[in-house]
Amino acid sequence: MGRKHTVTFEPVDVEMEVDEDETILDAAFRQGIMLMHGCREGQCSACKSFVVEGEVDMDKYSTFALPDFEEAEGFTLLCKAHAVSDLTIELVNFDEDALRDALPLVTTEAEVLEISRLTPDIFRLALQLPDDKLAFHPGQYVDIQMPEEGVKHRSFSMSNTPGPSGRLEFMIKLYPDAYFAGMLDRAEAAGGSGANGKGALAIGDKLTVVGPYGAFTLRESERPLVFIGGGAGMAPIFSLVTSMVEKQIDRPAVFYYGARTEGDLFHVAEITALAEQLPNLRFVPVLSHCADDDTSWTGERGMVTDVVDRLEGDLAGADAYLCGPPPMVDAAIALLERHQVPADQIHFDKFTTTTD
Repeated sequence: MGRKHTVTFEPVDVEMEVDEDETILDAAFRQGIMLMHGCREGQCSACKSFVVEGEVDMDKYSTFALPDFEEAEGFTLLCKAHAVSDLTIELVNFDEDALRDALPLVTTEAEVLEISRLTPDIFRLALQLPDDKLAFHPGQYVDIQMPEEGVKHRSFSMSNTPGPSGRLEFMIKLYPDAYFAGMLDRAEAAGGSGANGKGALAIGDKLTVVGPYGAFTLRESERPLVFIGGGAGMAPIFSLVTSMVEKQIDRPAVFYYGARTEGDLFHVAEITALAEQLPNLRFVPVLSHCADDDTSWTGERGMVTDVVDRLEGDLAGADAYLCGPPPMVDAAIALLERHQVPADQIHFDKFTTTTD
């Protein structure tokens, strides 16, 4: 363990202790303080903050998330910053209610219950916890420790809502050379038996799970909701919409989901069933790679953000929740900014991969 320092966060008047050997974000998790964060890899800028007083030392990060000129001005990424003195930090992005409503981190073992294919490249993974002690808010995620030594954990959002069953469900996309999703691919091909040998997962296997993480949670408000998702970004949004049904939150809402082809669309029946219980919810699937002469698809076509721009009017009074690949999220943020949506009404979760 290293030297201890005190970090004071403004303007929320929260103080905590941090060890030099841990990042400021990890110290906050350890003490039940939910700072805004996303990838925790120095790639997404969700935890960007300003160092008012004191000094930090930074681990390696992406200059797309923190350009050199911003770092020189005093900005930092809390997921990569180590305190080397007492600090006063101004939070750029924060939600005071979420900050004080954090759930404790839990490390536990979960059993693989189900591995199935939702689309050609998106899998469902269901895990069973030994009990329901891992509480989480809809929209949050966990780290799954990889079974092979020396391989880094992977982070996945829950697609279900918390409950006494202790079940966690995920939607996981298969990318080229993907390690964990590749294990799911081989396991599904073997019927979940693990018969494909090393590097495959099997029903009944045990995985270590750590969480919950993430601030992609539904804020209390009377404003209408706009959800924009793509790929496996369906997972946390599906969890949020399901929680709206469970809590009888009937705010006006629309869910735009972008897929390449009709074969890449999934959970349409499930979302339709949720919409039947939420009369103010609309679901708008959008295909970006539908052939012009394909008359079987009568829905929206093009980039999902272009469709939102065309169909939605005044978005300035809406709360927006975005989840999917970084290019989609960046395009959606730019769209919302053009529509004068305030920054504190835009909530996003960028799904990065180990190859990003």
